[in-house]
Amino acid sequence: MAAHRRSRQRPVGGTTARAAVTVVLAGTATAAGFDGAAHAAPRPAPAGADVDRLYREAEVATEKYNGAKEEADSARERLRDLQDETARAQARLNKAREALGAVAAAQYRAGGLDPALRLMLSDDPDAYLDGAALAERAGSRHHAELGRVRAQLREIEKLRGAARVEVKTLTTRRAELGRHKRTITEKLSAARQALSRMSPEERAGITGGTGRAARSAGVTARDTALSQAPNARAAQAVAYAHQKLGSPYVWGATGPDAFDCSGLVLAAYRSAGVSLPRTTYAQIDAGRRVSRSELLPGDLVFFYSGISHVGLYIGNGQMIHAPNPSAPVRVAPVDQMPFAGATRVV
Repeated sequence: MAAHRRSRQRPVGGTTARAAVTVVLAGTATAAGFDGAAHAAPRPAPAGADVDRLYREAEVATEKYNGAKEEADSARERLRDLQDETARAQARLNKAREALGAVAAAQYRAGGLDPALRLMLSDDPDAYLDGAALAERAGSRHHAELGRVRAQLREIEKLRGAARVEVKTLTTRRAELGRHKRTITEKLSAARQALSRMSPEERAGITGGTGRAARSAGVTARDTALSQAPNARAAQAVAYAHQKLGSPYVWGATGPDAFDCSGLVLAAYRSAGVSLPRTTYAQIDAGRRVSRSELLPGDLVFFYSGISHVGLYIGNGQMIHAPNPSAPVRVAPVDQMPFAGATRVV
């Protein structure tokens, strides 16, 4: 009996104990696994994602800078025209004032006596009557000159008011230029720092090939693109862009040796005698919209929802564009970026 009692009270051991421990540990591990999954750190973005984002943000700021600069240049030109017109109006006013002063001086010298009394005292009534008629005509001329002076004063004041408006516009645009320039500088500086932390292989994926490689990649498609262009001006724009393969990207540049994205297409069509607006968001409205399936060499292709990037289509799903400060003007697939629309300029 005692042996039987000792047997019933024996603690669990051996295989049973090991199985219990295994179950407990497995449960603990499972719970830890679920908890870890719930709080897992987000997967890191690709190495070049931050650089691409910074370049896009810099390009948005660049297009805003280009637009503000275009408006500032226009305001400066209008102000210069107003200043020139004001100077001419002031010269006309000075001349009218001199004429008015001459008339007033003549009347002052002839004045002082009642006309009837002057007639009675005159030694030569006929001469006096002739002089009286002249004075009357002089009086009419006086009023006419006075009217011209008043009109010219109003004209000058109007011109000066318009000039004040242009000065205010120019001041505002200059402030915008400063803000956008600071944004561009900050974004590009951050992009350079991010690039410096990347491996050579990662940097090569962003910067692409050298200028020589870019030119070589484009030569094979050039003749086909020129033959498929809808007209001579589009063909000339494509030919110009091919000539600029390998040129550096410089924000705000429109050639002939460096370009930003909108500056490249502007220069390409400028070489064909076609004037385009300066910015991507104005260039998209500079011609007839075409669908992606209708694209022909010479069409402008735009990217991103904010219409912040543009390239020149050259056929076979390819374009020539100025990508960013770390990559030269080069050939790239249209599918490389989110397509936003296309325009046929001519």
